Amino acid sequence: MLAVEKLDRSAVKCSTMAEGDAADWEIVARAYREETVGLADRVIEQLHRLKNYRYGYQVDRFEHCLQTATRAMREGADEETTVCALLHDIGDDLAPHSHGDFAAAILKPYITTENHWLIQHHRTFQGYHFFHFMGQDRNERDKYRGHPAYERTIRFCDNWDQAAFDPNYDTMPLQVFLPMVGRIFARQPFSLAAR
Repeated sequence: MLAVEKLDRSAVKCSTMAEGDAADWEIVARAYREETVGLADRVIEQLHRLKNYRYGYQVDRFEHCLQTATRAMREGADEETTVCALLHDIGDDLAPHSHGDFAAAILKPYITTENHWLIQHHRTFQGYHFFHFMGQDRNERDKYRGHPAYERTIRFCDNWDQAAFDPNYDTMPLQVFLPMVGRIFARQPFSLAAR
C-alpha cells in the first residue's frame, strides 16, 4: 500500500493562482519573506562564480568586481554605490551580453533610481574606452547627456570600472564588503515600502 502524503501546511492548497484565496496568498507572502532572507548570501555565491571568467583580461571577473568596489570605497563612495560597484558585473557568466540589466534587476528593489540606472547603463558608458576599436561609436553614451545619473555613471566607469583590471592592484578582500552587502539586502524593498 502506498503511503498517503500528508498535506504540507506550509504550502497553498490551490494548484493555480486563479484558485487561490486570501489564506493561500498569506502563505505565499510569508514564504516569500522567509526565502528572501538569504538573498545576500545567494548574491555572494553568484559573485564567487565569476572566478576564472577572464574574457581575455589579466584578472578574472571576481577580482575585477573587487577592484571596482575597492576603488570606489577608497575614493569615498557611499555604501550603496560601493555595493553597486562590487556587484555591477555579477551577471557576466549568465548574461554576458546584458549583464548590466541582470545586475540592475537584482539590485533594483534595494537601491536608488540613480544607482539602478548607473548599473543598467554602465556598459554603454564603459564603451567610451573601447567601442572605437570594435567599429562602434565610443561616444554612444552622449545620447544620455542631461540624464540625472549621466555624470555619476561617467565617474563610475572612468575612475573605477575601466581601471579595475590590474593584477598588481592591492584589492581589498571580499570580507570588507560583506557587511555592506548584508545591509543593502536587509533593506525593505523599495517596491514594497511604497505600498
